[in-house]
Amino acid sequence: PMSSESLMERWRTEAPASVDLTLAEQDQWARTVAAEMLERFTEPGELERLERGETDAPVLLRLAMKLAQSRRRVLSLPGDFRISVVFAVYKEHNRLRTREEHPHGEDFLVRKVEQIEWLLRGAPGASWEMLVVDDGCPANSGVIAQDIIDSRGVGDRVKVLFLQDAIDAGHPAAVGITTTADSQKGGSIEYGMSVAAEDDRRNHVVVFTDADLSTHLGQLGLLIEPILGRGYDAAIGSRREPMSVVIKSGARNARGKLFIYLWKRLIPTLSPIIDTQCGFKAFRADVAAGIVRDTVEKRFAFDIELLLRTVLGRSDSIERVAIAWIDSEAASTTTELQPYLPMLKSLVRISEKYLSPNRTAAGFAALIDSLDEESWARLSNDVPPEIADREPIEFDDYDEVT
Repeated sequence: PMSSESLMERWRTEAPASVDLTLAEQDQWARTVAAEMLERFTEPGELERLERGETDAPVLLRLAMKLAQSRRRVLSLPGDFRISVVFAVYKEHNRLRTREEHPHGEDFLVRKVEQIEWLLRGAPGASWEMLVVDDGCPANSGVIAQDIIDSRGVGDRVKVLFLQDAIDAGHPAAVGITTTADSQKGGSIEYGMSVAAEDDRRNHVVVFTDADLSTHLGQLGLLIEPILGRGYDAAIGSRREPMSVVIKSGARNARGKLFIYLWKRLIPTLSPIIDTQCGFKAFRADVAAGIVRDTVEKRFAFDIELLLRTVLGRSDSIERVAIAWIDSEAASTTTELQPYLPMLKSLVRISEKYLSPNRTAAGFAALIDSLDEESWARLSNDVPPEIADREPIEFDDYDEVT
């Protein structure tokens, strides 16, 4: 057999030089290499040690290492378990298509199913479902998704829900929403999580993710193992860990750091979480059922409210997990919205609802409430170097910018 070094060198040479989420064959390459890794590297901790030495390897090879670790953790779980995966669709009519049908087509519905089935193959006690929630999409993403389910043989484990139906029925998770325009992703995710959590069997984990293929669902094992194997209430994918793998286009880094610095002044209870906005989070089903009711925020800051409610229920109950994340920028619905300022204004309300008043939070709340889009643009285009030049992991302790 080839040595570990020779194998890694072979994979480095074979790995595609750049990543294109519309190419299903790249996904297949990563899964094939992950399967070979599982066969070859059988010693406890061997995969993790190899990964630490490969931080400059091609992105798809690093993704394959995450997939191998994820599948190994899934196969180590004893007994039966269930995974419910929830995501919202809004203007996803192009990425739902195949690459042949549209240049941005990721065929993400079919490929998400393939990714989950690959992960759980050979885990006899595992079952899964996927809930696709239409967030009031004007391009009928939910209808297109249902057509794909019906025509492509995706199976009866994938269901399409419509947020409008929840509003019309007065569903508890839709309280506070009078129209789908009141939701920007958050309302739909919370509705989907609530529906999933109605199945109250033991060892049930509810995961929400993004519609696109930014986060390979073959990594689900990295999230469910801390919950089912080590007793955490939640596990969240993080793009800001030493072993995270991130491909991100655009120049949003300084703005992102400013956002993190500001929310940590408002909601210090969530320390030491750094990456609140990564669309890859898992919750024990009974926890999910509780945190999605009577929420303040139905838009893009909903993640932070759910995390805060989880921690207020039980401290130190969230595990941060380094993941591979590849930006699906071409048809992104959040890029065009640039929602940082509305999110911060929502976080002021969340802080006021859940946390005891403190002078620092009140000062930053007043600043944020005073900002309009023009003054926010000035601030975010000229982020203080004390923030821009630091790593966000320092912002729990560094608070000198007042």
